[in-house]
Amino acid sequence: MGEWRVPEINLEICTRCGACVEECPAGAVEMGPDGPFIARPGDCTYCAQCETICPQGAITVAYEIVWGV
Repeated sequence: MGEWRVPEINLEICTRCGACVEECPAGAVEMGPDGPFIARPGDCTYCAQCETICPQGAITVAYEIVWGV
């Protein structure tokens, strides 16, 4: 295991609609001058709602599979 992962936002295809900012239940996403970003990674619950709500598919929530020891 490594560092905490957060959703990745592809700003090349993002239209800056703000849906991810409005719908993030943890309030972890903010809109900056260049587009949305994860402003508070520690608050992100990794619920993937931002990935689901994005109309452009610009947000990816990658999951890491960890097998039990």
